[in-house]
Amino acid sequence: MDHVRLSEAGDGVIILDQSLLPAEEKYIELETLEEMTEAIKKLQVRGAPAIGIFAGYALAALSKQQCRPQAIRSCCGASGTSDEGFLQIMQAQGDVLKAARPTAVNLAWAVDRVIHAVRVEMFRARREDPTRLNVNAGARRLAKAAEKEARAIHEEDKNMCLAIAKFGLEEVQKVCREKGQEGPIGILTHCNAGPLATSEYGTALGPIILGKEQGVEFRVFADETRPLLQGARLTTYELQKAGVDVTLICDNMASSVMKKGLIHAVFVGCDRVAANGDTANKIGTSGLAILAKHYGIPFYVLGPSSSVDLNCPTGEDIPIEERDPEEIRSKYYEKPMAPEGVKCFNPSFDVTNADLIAGIITERGVCRYPYTESLSALRD
Repeated sequence: MDHVRLSEAGDGVIILDQSLLPAEEKYIELETLEEMTEAIKKLQVRGAPAIGIFAGYALAALSKQQCRPQAIRSCCGASGTSDEGFLQIMQAQGDVLKAARPTAVNLAWAVDRVIHAVRVEMFRARREDPTRLNVNAGARRLAKAAEKEARAIHEEDKNMCLAIAKFGLEEVQKVCREKGQEGPIGILTHCNAGPLATSEYGTALGPIILGKEQGVEFRVFADETRPLLQGARLTTYELQKAGVDVTLICDNMASSVMKKGLIHAVFVGCDRVAANGDTANKIGTSGLAILAKHYGIPFYVLGPSSSVDLNCPTGEDIPIEERDPEEIRSKYYEKPMAPEGVKCFNPSFDVTNADLIAGIITERGVCRYPYTESLSALRD
């Protein structure tokens, strides 16, 4: 799915509006910082890796706009057309993008990476010609550095997804062999961590889609994922397109299908993994992990190493976004389903304790408990 990309001119970002799926497949072009941050907040673009890709392209597009002759190159104290001014504008824009979804570490990671690439290019040019210290050394050159890094992030994500898919497929096949499981492999998913949330195969759905391509049969049960129904709207949409046997269930039906023996593993994505292995993912994930532990079902978290935040000691240190109460009271209903004015608690994420997780599957392999050791090795 080509659902996040730069516009042909390079000064805008084109996305598939995920908030309209599956009823409508609509691509929109975003050109302003406000449009870009709103797209993140409104979940028009979502999924930790996809948000990172989007953020990289957003900074590249905004940088390209700084190259316009008529552009006003001043922001937050930045002055003139100096390289410092260019970088200050980019940093201010990056801060705004980061604030749009603080739980997803890939967003901040991608923003910082693009800004770093521009800074490296700026100092490289200065070493070549010291007289350029306080004059514009070429906005186009700096914008090209931003675009190059953003495209690299996207390409790396494609390779990352394939690697996660391979490791995840090998892991679940091994588990099923050890248990003597025959026939289709039963997987329970929560929220959406497929191609729409990444670049190609996805993370949590990657092993399933890759396995289908290789002739491995899966039977997937997809939680609808209240309150925004990403499982119902997006995961079933993707799996149907891939020809996978998928059954939609309400979130509170997960225990029932586990008890019947229909689930052999749980696959979920992640928005941030703390250094000790505690993992933030869509609200409802931690409850599934507890159920899986009760029924003896392995619970796996699948995500890129960029989602691992070694500067975050435990899940207690992960900021949890709280969203608009109307998502519970009235969204997707013809009429509000709760009394007007009733208090609502609507956290977007919860944290699954590390000891409930059978493995964290990254592009570099499967990390095992104790995660303080196996996750830190990803940086070696």
